Amino acid sequence: MNTMKIAVIGGGIAGVTTAYGLARRGATVTLIDDAASGQATAASAGIIAPWVSSSSGAFYEAYSAGGNYYPEFLAGLHDLGIPELGYRRSGALMVSRDDAELDAVEDRVAQRIAESGSVAGTLERVDSTQVNELFPALSTELTGLYVSGGGRVDGRVLRNATLSAAVLLGAEHCEDAVIAINPLGDTGWRVQTMRGPIDVDSVVVAAGARTPELLLPLDVNCAVSPQRGQITHLNLRGVNTSQWPTVHPFTPNYMTPFDDGRIAVGATRETGSGYDPRVTAAGQMQVLRDALDLAPGLADATVIETRVGIRPMGDDNLPIAGEVPDRSGLWTMTGYGAGGLTLGPLLGDAVARSILGDPAPELTAFPTATPM
Repeated sequence: MNTMKIAVIGGGIAGVTTAYGLARRGATVTLIDDAASGQATAASAGIIAPWVSSSSGAFYEAYSAGGNYYPEFLAGLHDLGIPELGYRRSGALMVSRDDAELDAVEDRVAQRIAESGSVAGTLERVDSTQVNELFPALSTELTGLYVSGGGRVDGRVLRNATLSAAVLLGAEHCEDAVIAINPLGDTGWRVQTMRGPIDVDSVVVAAGARTPELLLPLDVNCAVSPQRGQITHLNLRGVNTSQWPTVHPFTPNYMTPFDDGRIAVGATRETGSGYDPRVTAAGQMQVLRDALDLAPGLADATVIETRVGIRPMGDDNLPIAGEVPDRSGLWTMTGYGAGGLTLGPLLGDAVARSILGDPAPELTAFPTATPM
């Protein structure tokens, strides 16, 4: 039985997957979450299809590994009796009006699918008729590449499912705000919350774009900046969209169909936004304009809501994960950008293993927060 006491600060996908990974290995875990607005996980599009990403290098290696890890992660939650995970494997569809764009990436996508195996499924070149069979609202001018293994997940549902699993395994969920983190000599850390202190052996700061604020008083620099993302949810009344694939044009916008006619479209990438979780007129206009250009069949859809997430963007576009040098027992978990729901389960488990003394090679490619 592991006797370590660990506090995890942050209730997004980074925090809950770390808490889950620790709890299932027997650690005593307290997850502290202030439920502030702007959480990136709650507003995410939820696309799990790293093989169609334009990313490369260390980020893609982790992104792909995260997608490949999903079946194992979901199976663990299912085995605990969690009834709803919010995940569906309905395919991913890359689309363009220019066949040359598809030609340029087809071999790369095919190689990535081959390297990932059955989890990625198969690749098929599809003409405009097939595109509209897969996603009837799309423009008839589009052709595409269809990846059968692409999936999508409701970030709110998966976050709650993972939190429930951690609690079932003994983790404590504390809805509270952190005031300060202070060292307790060489013996651990004190997390001061609104309700009082929590003394632990280690603390994981997984507070998304707010992570730097919590680390600054400790003279620790975390190279993460906030980026606002606005994503609008539409409804096609009476249309069964449950099997429609996610849509990936050669632009930053995308579409994620869910069940019951709901389709998420977006999203803005507003660097320099600060931690300002507002829906803006310009952001709303951009999201809808891009969506209708790609899918004119959505013109009569009902606008349900626009969600706003503040993404934690690593300065090198890499996650910041691991123990802070010269701050024994202080760990960070942030910088996922728009890839948190794909990266979170894998890296959360890796950080949990590393805290408990098990090798975690998944973390070696990433920077950590650093003392000033």
